Amino acid sequence: MPSHPALLHYWRRLRGSDRFAECQRVLLALGGVIGYCLWRNHASAMNSAMLGVIACALAETEDHWRSRCVTLLTTLFCFGGTAFAVEGLLPYPLPFALALAAMSFVLVMLGAISARYATIAGGTLILAVYTMIGADHPHPSTGFFTEPLQLLAGAAWYGLLSLLWSVLSPQLAVRHTLARVFDALGDHLETKAALLTPVQGIDRDGLLLTLAMQNEQLVEALNDTRLVLIDRIGMRRPRGATAARLQLYFKAQDMHERVSSAHYPYAALAEAFYHSDVLFRCEHVLRLQAHQCRGQAEALRLRTPLQPAAGLRAAQSDLRSAIQALRDAPQPPSEQLLRSVDALQRNLLAIQTLLENEHKPMTLDGEEGVLQNPGPQTLGEAWERITIQLTPLSSRFRHAVRLSLALTAGFVVLRLAHPLHGYWILLTTLLICQPSYGATLARMLQRVSGTLIGVAIGWATLRLLPAPPWQWLLVVLSGVLFFAARLRRYTTATASITLFVVLCFNQTGNGYEVMWPRLLDTLIGAAIAALSIYLVLPDWQGRQLDQVLSNTLRNDARYLQQIIAQYVHGKRDDLPYRIARREAHNADAALSGMLANMLREPGRQQRGNEDLLRFLTIAHTMLGHISALGAHRQAIGCAQDRDTVTLAGNLVVTQLEQLADALLTNAPPLPPEHETKQSTMPHPEGGNDEIARLVLSQLALILAQRDRLASVAGDIRHG
Repeated sequence: MPSHPALLHYWRRLRGSDRFAECQRVLLALGGVIGYCLWRNHASAMNSAMLGVIACALAETEDHWRSRCVTLLTTLFCFGGTAFAVEGLLPYPLPFALALAAMSFVLVMLGAISARYATIAGGTLILAVYTMIGADHPHPSTGFFTEPLQLLAGAAWYGLLSLLWSVLSPQLAVRHTLARVFDALGDHLETKAALLTPVQGIDRDGLLLTLAMQNEQLVEALNDTRLVLIDRIGMRRPRGATAARLQLYFKAQDMHERVSSAHYPYAALAEAFYHSDVLFRCEHVLRLQAHQCRGQAEALRLRTPLQPAAGLRAAQSDLRSAIQALRDAPQPPSEQLLRSVDALQRNLLAIQTLLENEHKPMTLDGEEGVLQNPGPQTLGEAWERITIQLTPLSSRFRHAVRLSLALTAGFVVLRLAHPLHGYWILLTTLLICQPSYGATLARMLQRVSGTLIGVAIGWATLRLLPAPPWQWLLVVLSGVLFFAARLRRYTTATASITLFVVLCFNQTGNGYEVMWPRLLDTLIGAAIAALSIYLVLPDWQGRQLDQVLSNTLRNDARYLQQIIAQYVHGKRDDLPYRIARREAHNADAALSGMLANMLREPGRQQRGNEDLLRFLTIAHTMLGHISALGAHRQAIGCAQDRDTVTLAGNLVVTQLEQLADALLTNAPPLPPEHETKQSTMPHPEGGNDEIARLVLSQLALILAQRDRLASVAGDIRHG
């Protein structure tokens, strides 16, 4: 038997899960619906109300309670209009089919306003299908308004619980998103440590690719945290817990820049210091810092004090001693190598200072404490965001057209072949049809396998547990498990919601009747979704490849331009700098995500996968060299060196922009001649200031990566 401390530990970890609060709300909401319906003898309302709970939970966003009030009212308004429209038009197939296509298109396009509206739109479409399913199993005593009102009652009940939760725990979402950030930072540091290991036979290209993929997750976590913080702060001055979390977010941003830094090619470092213990000591420090990042994530989740990392200061001291021993050696390494290792050591020390909360807090009053709000500020701006997307070149527009036609085709199929229980076809098509081919294929496999498992478990449950009280308990538990697993284990989530549906409809005597039609409808809906993603305006990633590659380089150039200016005027984490840094990492993450989707597309739609993976690793390495410049920002004292650095920086920025233009216009991306570059690019040892030499060394590395990118881009184009 587990001991009490072990049980307490498991309980604390469960309570610290980011899914725990939502699962608690679903548990209370579903349990409340069942309890109320049994108490008031309204068993006929149970299924519709529980489906309303599920739909509202799926439309939930991580807002502050003030914003959540508006969001809840918007959600209920959309739910109500949709439910009554479906109920009224369902007896008239042709008008209903036209309305279904129009509603699907409009709701998907509304998602262009912001992520919040996209979530509400998705929940509204799901509720529309739930309304059809309820109408497919009418109770003899129900009237026209009954089904929509029951759905709305369940949605409102869950919405009130969610609002209460937000009032009682306003910082819960902030803590969980920040914990994700520090977990991702820990993974990043671990991979960086592996890259620095001076051992032969290490697949550094593979590790660089892993690093680029991990950066995508880290960027996503940082963006989610920023949105949650903006919602909490609004137009007010941050204070209290919100101010502390904002400081932690800025610290994580600074750490991201430092963790992303690359001071010298990793393979060259490993070869140069193969007989030294310097890189082993760097690796040891990085692994200790990774452990400390995960400790910070755990402290945020469990609301416990952060424990100091044992041995981190001693490891830093040992690293300094090892570097000094290299300098004192009879035949020391080259000055450029020593400069790079010194910069790496200073960067690791700065990361440690941030982890130990010994850095100077940022002032939140000025521009350094401002976050850029990505949401529309006026109705005109919201409408403009929609109209910009109204073009076949837009991925959202293509998805809206595709989903509308797929749902209309599904409705036609159910009217012709499966009119009694066929609305599960529409639900399956809606949930499987994703914007990209790869995501749709993965969701289709998960949905079908999960439905098979759920039907098998449902059949066994009806045979083994025919008593209603046990089934009510399993209804609640399966609904909770669906929300616990839906973001990370979709197959498990699908099996859970299938069991939920079978048990719900068994309360009205339709359990076995619903079971096999759901399986058949899932297969039909999956086939419609697969055909639509392949035939209707397919959004092959290769078609936007040149745009994404060009955007990556252009954002790198803007980031570098902001950095070079700070070597002239001094370090300042103002809003333009942080926007440029974030956009550069967003572009790198977009490139990583696009390549991941492309690898899952049919072979004839792929464009030089090996060359594209090389492009990603080189682009990420170049971003690391730029980040290293950002990590060491400070004003250069010598005016002559400042001019030299400005000249060299502007040259590299121009070269990056020229390559970006060449990729976008389909011009030959040829690098300039080596001799020409050498005559215009200052030599790394030409500066008098040590910081200037470091900057010039990094700019030379960036320019070298730029030329590699130009060569790989040519291979991609001719591949």
